[in-house]
Order: sequence, then C-alpha cells, then structure tokens
Amino acid sequence: MESLTRVTEALIFAADEPVAGTAIAATYAEVTGNDEVDAAAVEEAVAALNGAYAEEGRVFRIQAWAGGFRMATVREVAPFVRALVAAEEERRLSRSLMETLAVIAYKQPVSKPEVDFVRGVDADYALKKLLEKKFVTVVGRSDAIGRPLLYGTTDFFLEQFGLNDLDELPRPREIEQLLNDPAFVHERTELLVNLDPDQREALRTDAEPATEHE
Repeated sequence: MESLTRVTEALIFAADEPVAGTAIAATYAEVTGNDEVDAAAVEEAVAALNGAYAEEGRVFRIQAWAGGFRMATVREVAPFVRALVAAEEERRLSRSLMETLAVIAYKQPVSKPEVDFVRGVDADYALKKLLEKKFVTVVGRSDAIGRPLLYGTTDFFLEQFGLNDLDELPRPREIEQLLNDPAFVHERTELLVNLDPDQREALRTDAEPATEHE
C-alpha cells in the first residue's frame, strides 16, 4: 500500500491533466507486475495522501476532477494564487503590443509617428500599455517638428526576454533564416496537423490583424 501511495502521488503530481484511478492502477501493474491493484485501491491511496497533507498542514489536496485526480490548493490560499495568476496574466502581451514592442526594440530611440508609420496603425494604445507594463520608457525628445517623445526599452524588457543587453536581440537576418529553415517549417506543419479544428480556428483568428483596443 505504501508503494502504491507513493506512485499515486508521483503520477498525479507529474501529470498535466487529471489522471483516472484506472490509469494509475494500470501504470502500477505495468511497472511492478502486480495486477491486483484496482481503482478502489487507488482511491484508498488518495484518501491516505489527503489525510497526511491535512495532518502536516499542507496547502494542497488531491481532488476528484473531470473523471480523474489532480492536485489543487486549498480555499484558504485561493486569494494569493489568484493574485499571482492575475500578475502573470498582466505580463502577457497581445499581438499588437508585441508588434509595437518589436519596432521600439529594433529602432530605438523611436518616436510615436515612426512607430505608427512602421505598423501602419495608430500605436497610441499599445504605447500606453507598454509604458504601464514597464516594457518601454521615455528616453528623450526628437529634434523633428513638434519635438515628439522618444521611446526605448527598459531593463525589465531585457529581464523578461532573457537578454543581457540589446546586442543579444536576434538580427532580422537570423529571424528570416529561422522562418525559412526546413526543420522549423516541418515542426510548424506537424503542430498544425495535430491541432483540433477549434485550435486551428483560434490560431487563424489570432493571425488576423488585431485592433489596437483588444
């Protein structure tokens, strides 16, 4: 029973999706040769694990979920988990923001009119969001008529993209080579083939031009 409990915990912890008790039992039998273990025994193991978690004051439990088992945090820490997820979601960049950030990264210092010209749309909203997210900052003013503000990337930008400095940005030629690499094309094709219709539609929609206020 102790062996099954450890295996049950390991499989549920390692899985990306809920794991059915029958799948755990089958895996245990395949590796150990012991085919006497069934879903009921797995449920006993889960109960034992949850009892140990509660006794030790752990912040997670194994929950029955979508026909299987998965680990989830307890309600008491939900506000903290929610705050972390919200912070991570806030750091995600939409396509329009990524396009604007790329223009700034490669052409900095650059003014808004220059960004607008390259992107072909008004980048006011994207610039505002990038400033709020601290990916870009104002680095000065242009000598052009009206003295528009000049924008550049921040240390936070380098940190989030894993760069030591701007010299580590991939060169346009390197990007072009990657996109034309047969291996890259093959991997992308394999990915698209394995997507279900809803995922392909979502990818197609995301590839369409996005409005600045999305």
